[in-house]
Amino acid sequence: MRHNKSFNHLGRKKAHRDALLANMTISLIMHKRIFTTLAKAKALRMYAEPLINRAKEDNTPNRRLVFSHLQNKNAVTELFREIAQKIADRNGGYTRIIKTGNRLGDNAKTCFIELVDYNENMMKQPGAKKTGRTRRSRKGSAEKAVEAPAAEAPKAEEAAE
Repeated sequence: MRHNKSFNHLGRKKAHRDALLANMTISLIMHKRIFTTLAKAKALRMYAEPLINRAKEDNTPNRRLVFSHLQNKNAVTELFREIAQKIADRNGGYTRIIKTGNRLGDNAKTCFIELVDYNENMMKQPGAKKTGRTRRSRKGSAEKAVEAPAAEAPKAEEAAE
């Protein structure tokens, strides 16, 4: 029974699970987006978001705490320099999980997990959309098309004279 067990053990012992989540967090920080299974992504989100939140305040104790989890100087530097600037005004929800379907071999649910502020496609302003076409009758646009060439015809004749 799973009474009062609050996180997914991912079929691994504690040391193996910690190493897996630390390595996935390093990859997420360095590459900004990784492809994995849904269960691992949900476990990674619980592991990585508190570490990302620590990066908002750049001081020695926070750097040491994050380094004790990750054990990678390059990832800690990237987190505290570039990523911390982008998430400074965000109160939480630093990662996004996008489901991509099932894997062919074992039918496992797969997904992308990415840092929210680094996806250019999702960050586009909603007001910058193109003017959409409507599915209304073309009766009004046909009348405008007929009027436009008639108006241009006298100009062409004047240019010929």
